[in-house]
Amino acid sequence: MVSRSFCPKCEHKLNWPDLIPLFSFFLLKGKCRYCKKSISFHYPLIEFLTGVLLCLIFYKLEINFLFFIYFSIISLLLILIFFYDLKYYIIPNVAVYSLIILTLAFNIFLIFFPEVSIFDTKYSFLNTIFAGFLASFCFFLILLLSQGRWLGFGDVKLVFFMGLFLGSPKILIAIFLASLIGSIIGLGLIALGKKGLKSEIPFGPFLVIGTYLAFFWGQNLINWYLSLINL
Repeated sequence: MVSRSFCPKCEHKLNWPDLIPLFSFFLLKGKCRYCKKSISFHYPLIEFLTGVLLCLIFYKLEINFLFFIYFSIISLLLILIFFYDLKYYIIPNVAVYSLIILTLAFNIFLIFFPEVSIFDTKYSFLNTIFAGFLASFCFFLILLLSQGRWLGFGDVKLVFFMGLFLGSPKILIAIFLASLIGSIIGLGLIALGKKGLKSEIPFGPFLVIGTYLAFFWGQNLINWYLSLINL
């Protein structure tokens, strides 16, 4: 049974004026109405990012209601994975399995109703399956070779979803960007003395960032790259 939201400090149940996204945080000046202790900045940050992503989905894709609901649920689950892995160094199974099942179901739905698809290119279910298995297989090999030092099994499951969601070749763009951004941030943390060479850094958040970048701008990057090699 789902319980009502409560303050993690005093455990007082929150009422609707305390739960208005962003506005409640600023109206309460970042403090709990009841115990006056500080509210973690993670809450308004998550609310802000969720709002930005939903607006970007609606604006960028100009999609119908069905696709908006689908992409919104995907975004909420990816945001959950981003912050959970960032804090606990674990990708929750309930989130990643939900992403895989939802994406598989939606891809199968498009097989029978291709006319509702918003994509310009011809839809290919086999493309997404191939991308998912190939990406996860490569990550699984890295997991075995590194004995879990470089990434975890949660990352393997997450890239399987990414392949199902993005297809090929966008999955390659997503993994490349995730690795690039992760390397830059990792080197920056080492240079600042925040991390050491053997320190553990969660890769899930970078995979989430790579997924969004590839989803929204992957085709533009592919076209740009093709234009360079055709010069």
